[in-house]
Parts: sequence; C-alpha cells; structure tokens
Amino acid sequence: MAVTEVQRKQTQGRLPSRRPLKGPEKAAILFLCLGEQRGSALMQKLSDDEIQTMTRAMSSLGVIDAEQVEQVMTDFVEGIANGGGVVGSFSVAEDMLRAFLPEEQVNGILKDIRGPLMEKDLWARFSQLSENVIANYLKNEHEQTIAAILSNVKTDVSARVLPLLGQDKMQNVVERMIRMEAVPHHMMKQIEETLQTDIISAPAQPTANEMQQKMADLFNKLDVVAFQELSEALEQRIPETFSAIKGKMFTFDDLANLEAMDLARVMRGAPGNALPIALRGAKKEVRDVFLAALPGRSRDMLEEEMNTMGPVRGRDVREAQAGLVDYAKELADDEVIALPMADDEEFI
Repeated sequence: MAVTEVQRKQTQGRLPSRRPLKGPEKAAILFLCLGEQRGSALMQKLSDDEIQTMTRAMSSLGVIDAEQVEQVMTDFVEGIANGGGVVGSFSVAEDMLRAFLPEEQVNGILKDIRGPLMEKDLWARFSQLSENVIANYLKNEHEQTIAAILSNVKTDVSARVLPLLGQDKMQNVVERMIRMEAVPHHMMKQIEETLQTDIISAPAQPTANEMQQKMADLFNKLDVVAFQELSEALEQRIPETFSAIKGKMFTFDDLANLEAMDLARVMRGAPGNALPIALRGAKKEVRDVFLAALPGRSRDMLEEEMNTMGPVRGRDVREAQAGLVDYAKELADDEVIALPMADDEEFI
C-alpha cells in the first residue's frame, strides 16, 4: 500500500530532524529492501570484515522513513514508494546471517555487537525515567555508585536529578564525577544487574577531558541557583579542575561573542517567541549585542515584542536561552557557524 500524504506528514512529525546516513547504513537499507533471501545471497559475497560492518550498521539502523529510503535508493523508487519504509533491528540482522552462515560464525560476528547495543538500550531507558524516580532510587545508594550512574546518563537528566539529592550529597557526587576514573568491571556489572537488565560488558569509560566536557554540558543545563551554590565550594576544593571545566562551558552570554552574521543566523532559527523571552532575562550588554546584529526593521519588531510581552518566569527564560545555545551548537556541528573558541578550547 502506498504511503499517503497524511502518513508521510505523521512520519515527519515523529522524525523532525533526520540524521545523515553513513555509507554502511545506506548499504544496510539496500539489503533490507532486497529481503531476507536476496539479501542473504548478496551478503555471501562479502568478506568477514564487510559482513561485520554491515551487521553492525543494520543492527543499529532503527526505523527509516520512506522519503529517506528514496533518497538513498533512487534505483528502487517505485518499489519503495509502494512498500513504505524499512525497519532494521538486531533480530533482522541475525536472521539474515543465519540463513547462509554456520551458527558458530554467526555467534562470533554478533558477539561484539550484542553487548554495546544492550548497554545502550539500558541507559537510554533509564534516562527516560522521571528525575524524581531516579533521584529517589539514588538517594539510598553510595555516592560513588550515584556518580557512576549519572556519568552514564544524558547530561540534561543528570542536571535535573542532582539538585533533588540535597546540597551536601549533590556536591560530593559532582566531585566524584569529576575525579572519576575507570569504574571496575564488577562494579558496573553489579549496578547494571541492579537496574534489572541483561548486560554482558561494562560501558566504555570517558577520558578526563571527555568527563570535563560532559560536566561542562551538565553545568550549562543545571539550575542557576544550584550551580552558584556548587561553584563556591568547587572553586575552593578543586580550583584547577573546576577552572578547566568552566573553560569548556558555553552559555547564553557567550553567544554575544559570535560574529554578527552568525549571531543573526542563530536568532533567525529561534522557534516561536523563544528569542524575546530569552532576551528579556539577558544582561543589558548581552541584549544590546543581539539587537545590534539585526537589521533596523527586525530590531524594531523584536524590541516592540519584548516591550509588549507580559511578565515571564525565570524558568521560561532559562529554557529559551538553553534552546538558543543548543541550536547554536547544532549549527556549529554542521559547520554553518563558528563558535568563539580558541585553540585550547577556552572561550575568548
């Protein structure tokens, strides 16, 4: 059955931002479109390394909507339009391999793939829990265990959970996260088993530099009051490390250091009334820089919107400012703009 326009729009609503596909992922889509029998026959012609690369890509592919499939497979536009999208999963890849390879060889190929996929699923599901549920779960845990767990979840989740632990525990946990080295395998295995999942290997441990960047991302999203309370203590107890972390932070005020054209590009991409809300709570000197980057008519319209806007909550201001910072980082990742960073990654 052909994909209708309504279904297409619904799919686009679920996938507002498509990630670019890598070469192996594009090849995996081809195999999935060919079906198990033909895909298996084609895969027999690959080397062991190519099979492992293909299997890894197919296992982590997830749901690919019809339009993205069409872009990758122009030779099969008509067939794809009639069949809709494809779904790649671990079980699909395993079934295809078992159709033409001995069980021992299949198990060898899948061994290195299964573990990371299961681990990723564990922490993704744990990150989706309410911050109150996570905080209540962690309150009775040892601070080192809490640090290990929060180091494996998304930074925005950790930023919401930490203030709920109480000031003293939050401070101790953050220090442990900053100082954390590789967590012993048996400790991570015990933690993962406690989280009731089937884990066979511990997650990769971040380097000191990666952990500092993760803590910088966490602090960017941490409640302002909580961060101010932490800063005073951390500056006294671990001044050099905390200074390095602050050097990696990128805040709303840092947007004022962008080139005028880049700053204007960020403002143009702000959704709804996020820009006037963000500027209402900004420092005057920062707000002036934003306004100066706009052409006269756009600046007048923005100022009028800010002046006629009613009172705004501090929480709404922080969310709007964080949204603009995240959007600026996305543009920088796509090399559309350049963030104001020096070679040593400290802001100037």
